Amino acid sequence: MIKFKELPDEEKPRERLVLYGAKALSNEELLMIILKSGTKKYSVKELACQLLKSCDGIKGLRDITYQKLLKIEGIGQVKAIELEAIVELSRRIGVDVDVKDMITCTNPETIIYYFNSLFKGKKQEEFYVIYLDNKKKYLDKKKLFVGSINSSVVHPREIFKQAYLLSASYLICIHNHPSGDPMPSREDVNFTDNLDKIGKMHGIYLVDHIVIGKEQYYSFYENKNILNNN
Repeated sequence: MIKFKELPDEEKPRERLVLYGAKALSNEELLMIILKSGTKKYSVKELACQLLKSCDGIKGLRDITYQKLLKIEGIGQVKAIELEAIVELSRRIGVDVDVKDMITCTNPETIIYYFNSLFKGKKQEEFYVIYLDNKKKYLDKKKLFVGSINSSVVHPREIFKQAYLLSASYLICIHNHPSGDPMPSREDVNFTDNLDKIGKMHGIYLVDHIVIGKEQYYSFYENKNILNNN
């Protein structure tokens, strides 16, 4: 069996990342970089494999805790702390490993579960559009505007331009109210009504517009302000 140290440089994860980029690496190789080293009993490659097996695959890392990590042979305090910190950081920057596997995006609670982290700690309004395919599966999200919604800031042209580029069939708007009150303003209502009408003309339908407040939200769809798009 070839030891990790004996591998040619071009086959080592760090060198492969530099040469080919992170996307070219397997889950195991990325974990090897994070783990840095193995133990007396396990090489770093074996340790990465063991971690994946213990978590039942890469998605299992989402729910891993410091205590659970310590129960994995070869994972000590330092590695457990670093791994949990990386998992938490990925949540905070909105990188959810399961987001592209969403079955549908028509439930406001599901949408908030995946995208609420985008607005944590924001001091001004930020406006995102979530683009869906013809089966309402997630395609992409775009932050298109920053600031209060009004006709001079938000223009449907940019929203639908991105929809055409992505070949999207549906879209969901989501923005925050830093005040904490999720009730839509008059501008929010007028903008949503206008966007809904334009979407129907273009065959790219508005599924919902969600306003995020402090531990509360307002859904135009749930409140029957958007009809017949689901």
